[in-house]
Amino acid sequence: MIISIATIRKHLALPKTSWQICLLAIIGGAASALLVVLFTLTIEEIQQLYLIKRDNYNSLDEVSRFHLPIIGSLIILLMAWLTGYKYIRTGIPFVLHRLKVAHGIIPFKNTLNQFWGSAVALASGFSVGREGPAVHLGAACSSYLGSVLKLPYNSTRTLCACGIAAGIAATFNTPIAAVIFVMEVVMREYKAHVFVPVMLASIVGSLITRSVFGTSHNFQHFNTIALEQQHYFSLILLAIVLGILAAAFNKYLVVIIKKSVKYHIVPRLILAALITGTLGYLVPGAMGTGTSAIDISLTNNLPLGFLFSLLIAKLLMTMFALGLGIPGGIIGPTISIGAITGALVGAVVIQVLPGEHVSSDFILMGMAGFMAASLNAPLATLLAVVELSGQLELVVPAMIVITIASIVSRQLCKNESIFIMQLDAQNLLYRKPPVEESLQNIGALAVMKDNLLILEQASPRTIIGELLHSHESQLVINKEPTSETDQLNNYYWAQLDVEVVDDESEDIEHNLANKLILHKLIPLSHQVTLAEAYLALVEQRSGAVYIYHKDINDCIGLVTFEQLRIYLLEGKLN
Repeated sequence: MIISIATIRKHLALPKTSWQICLLAIIGGAASALLVVLFTLTIEEIQQLYLIKRDNYNSLDEVSRFHLPIIGSLIILLMAWLTGYKYIRTGIPFVLHRLKVAHGIIPFKNTLNQFWGSAVALASGFSVGREGPAVHLGAACSSYLGSVLKLPYNSTRTLCACGIAAGIAATFNTPIAAVIFVMEVVMREYKAHVFVPVMLASIVGSLITRSVFGTSHNFQHFNTIALEQQHYFSLILLAIVLGILAAAFNKYLVVIIKKSVKYHIVPRLILAALITGTLGYLVPGAMGTGTSAIDISLTNNLPLGFLFSLLIAKLLMTMFALGLGIPGGIIGPTISIGAITGALVGAVVIQVLPGEHVSSDFILMGMAGFMAASLNAPLATLLAVVELSGQLELVVPAMIVITIASIVSRQLCKNESIFIMQLDAQNLLYRKPPVEESLQNIGALAVMKDNLLILEQASPRTIIGELLHSHESQLVINKEPTSETDQLNNYYWAQLDVEVVDDESEDIEHNLANKLILHKLIPLSHQVTLAEAYLALVEQRSGAVYIYHKDINDCIGLVTFEQLRIYLLEGKLN
């Protein structure tokens, strides 16, 4: 049996798990993962022109390390100029914002700037990560599928979340952490009808990246951890340091964002390039997304002074690159900052406590603690570190570090998620009232009353007669515009403001003429959710909106304020 696209759209408007949304999640996830793989290959191809090994900027001479970020910033500015400077917002905070204000639909020019701008930034040594671009590209790709098919906005939001999961899984080959990141950081809720398609998209993303890059993870070279219970006190001290450092990192990153926002993007990116080039000239290991810094941290018997200088350089590079507007993510640098901090604390502890591999263990714990405290995403962080390292033995010590670091950062230092702080600093909307949050999960198509009886320019007597005898149908009157300023659509919903009782009078219709109410109907697209219907009716708290498909003058259904009221009070769709 052939199912029409209209039937599929109406089914997708409901907040339920279905094979239709799962199939779309797989298609969107595959497209998103392929785009992220192309993005990764683009970075590697650029770096192969001048680096011996990916992200290894130690192979460059001092002058080249200084020039490279400047050249990169000029290319980024050229692309921003070609696409229009107003489309330079990118990354995870921008995606969170678009999820709230546009159901996850991303403008194409922002995505273009994200792809090429981030590829150049990552290839030219800026301290930014790949996961921010992966989230943006995945969200844009999957939500575009929903836009092309004209799906209800609630299902487009779900597809956007699927694209994010597929993008992260394709970047790090961590499907479980990708799913939890979407639920914990992006959607900030756990719903079965979202969880299942997101999980499918994450699986597809992981399978695609494994087919291209293999099954290995970035941190599988870590040896089996050697932490014992006697080391837990040192882990607590490490967690306290990580919590305080994460709070300071978030705070000063936001300060840079707020101070620089009043300046044009050109001087901001040039300044970021000069700072990165100068620090790269002095400390080349701090350049790039952070894999080089982690490799350096794993080296045995490094001087404490060197590790401290590497940490300071990495902190400054990351804060100024992201704070001044270089396109890229923050998770990669936070992992490397945590690793350096762990190596620094471990170098001190190893002189006191026995354990041959304690230093590398502290690096892993540093990654987990700093990332969790900075992002305020403890569960996603725990699973990410476990998947990246392949070490199940670190779960208990990692939970200790993550818990304490998060408490210190959140409660004692009054820190929030860096994504939320970035949104506040950039004045981007990311919160909605709980009523709207609930209503935006349901598409208007799913609940609209489509048993319509449409009258053309009917008289009051005719309208009342139809109201009295057509109890099941919704009576809609279409009148001609009364002036040139009227919109072409002129639909009204007829209603009586009294309860009609049995009356044998033949003139009841005439007696009810003064009780007739005609509500001017507000037109809304078939893609809208109940949240848009609620906002259109909340001031008058009565009446209805009408849904149209292509032609604004073609009324295909009604959503009444009474339906919304019953749902909000009783949780029932009427």
